[in-house]
Amino acid sequence: MSDSLNNPAPQFGTAEYASQPAGDRCKVCQQPMGGTYYRVNMSRVCPSCAQNMKSAITLDNHSAYVRALAYGIGAAAAGLVGYAVIAILLQGWVISYMSIGVGWIVGTAMMKGSNGIGGRRYQIAAAVLTYAAVSMAAVPIWIHFARDRQPQKQTQDRNFEEQERKFGNDPGQQQPDAEPAPRAERPRVGFGRWLGTVALIGLASPFIELTGNFFWGAIGLLILFWGIRIAWRITAGRRFEIYGPFADASPASPSASP
Repeated sequence: MSDSLNNPAPQFGTAEYASQPAGDRCKVCQQPMGGTYYRVNMSRVCPSCAQNMKSAITLDNHSAYVRALAYGIGAAAAGLVGYAVIAILLQGWVISYMSIGVGWIVGTAMMKGSNGIGGRRYQIAAAVLTYAAVSMAAVPIWIHFARDRQPQKQTQDRNFEEQERKFGNDPGQQQPDAEPAPRAERPRVGFGRWLGTVALIGLASPFIELTGNFFWGAIGLLILFWGIRIAWRITAGRRFEIYGPFADASPASPSASP
């Protein structure tokens, strides 16, 4: 299929007429069109090429959308893992521009899964998957650095308890060793509740970052929405409309070129 059909604006500088002489050529096969022609994205094509295009067009259906979702979810998972791994390797220095890459990966994967079909529901799914992938990447990052800080915190708590038992309330008077007071046991949290809490915290992480460092948090949030916009634009799809047939006639009054 000619690349000129992907651009709705004809590639010539003269005024466009409602009909053309019979000697005009098809934009696809470059053969004379005779007395009948079709319009494909504002370009004139012959009836044979128009019929071939109609047969080649893939219509939107449920299976195409499901395939696009499957590809998009896989791409979002890969983007989440890649985002977290790079942030951990860089010792917490998160490159916010990775959000743009995640948006591009998700949008491209969904278009691949749908065989080039786009539309509003594809755009919404791509935006949600991009946001979820970037925001949920904060969870493994936080868990990793929390584990690194845990041994140090345990050592500090143990040293503090030993000093407290040794000197008691009065630092100048040594107290005999005594059994530590029993600690209250924390109520156990079910896995489902824990998972839901983690998911909510992860999804809110772009806004939680604002409380730590407002400037960098705001920059990261803007770049995240930039990545979402890229995914939105990719999954919009390309308009491909065929009109006709039209009968050739004498040139009419010119219409303004796009």
